[in-house]
Amino acid sequence: MISEQLYFTAPGKLEIREEKLPALETGQVLVRSLLSAISSGSEMLVYRGQFLKGFTDPVDPHSSGLTYPFKYGYANVGQVEAAAPDLDPAWIGRKVFSLQPHGTHYVADCEVLHPLPKDCSPEAACLMANMETSVNLVQDAAPIFGENAVVLGQGIVGLLTAALLAEFPLGNLVTADRYPIRQQASLALGAYASFDPGEPDFTDKVRTVLPQGADLTIELSGSPLALNDAITLTGFGGRIVIGSWYGERKAEIELGGKFHRSRIRLIASQVSTIAGALSDRWDKRRRLETTWAALKRVKPERLITHRFSFQDAASAYKLIDKSPQESIQVVLVYD
Repeated sequence: MISEQLYFTAPGKLEIREEKLPALETGQVLVRSLLSAISSGSEMLVYRGQFLKGFTDPVDPHSSGLTYPFKYGYANVGQVEAAAPDLDPAWIGRKVFSLQPHGTHYVADCEVLHPLPKDCSPEAACLMANMETSVNLVQDAAPIFGENAVVLGQGIVGLLTAALLAEFPLGNLVTADRYPIRQQASLALGAYASFDPGEPDFTDKVRTVLPQGADLTIELSGSPLALNDAITLTGFGGRIVIGSWYGERKAEIELGGKFHRSRIRLIASQVSTIAGALSDRWDKRRRLETTWAALKRVKPERLITHRFSFQDAASAYKLIDKSPQESIQVVLVYD
């Protein structure tokens, strides 16, 4: 069978290529794609050529050994069309989520597929990976009753993280993003206030809400320069959780001033693993169950602003790259 796959071939360049799929082996299924979500964070680094070339991550195969041309993506919802003879025929027709690159069909081991719960729509399920990232971020942040929190960046992961934090009995929750469409979405999800980090008085505005600074700051803007804002906004003894992937981009971080005496903790958070402090009680299965429940509560499909045909994927990436102020979540739809 012939499948069409989306390839990143150079900065700003995409191609849809035909590929012959392998025959089904033991334990495998053939899946036809229904929807796939585009990440405006890591995928934009790939699209713009800002990823670490050839970088190999031993715990995250989706970020390993990247060199053009290659396929990328990790938010696919599809329907099983065929199953190997050894599998239960009930697999056929089942809707599933998988960490697959953008493409019309794929063959995969059924063990890597996640069947959608009956009450979960494909639109919500295509944001499964983003929600799991947000669940991981909040677990790493470990918010405490009455704390004041700041989330820098209100892309899809930032918004979902803010939505989860809004479920806690925090003192205040403040968010930041350059684009009004995302600020408004943040307020609708439960943030107390949302400000533009590009305004000259940004930190002063946050300080009017949080005069003692934040106890917890989560950096999800994708900009390494935002770490300086995070340090400025975080109070003595607070913690900064860094969830952004900066790729090859670097910035001067101001560690010689307030940070030096502040006892602020910097915490790296990445969804490929589970924090050591939780690993005795939490595994991937439990976190995924928690993620499905969060999808049901938050209903992230309301954050989808644009749908493009897979054949028009170039227009989708161009929109995210050139007009980010117009979108929150963009998805590809497969006819």
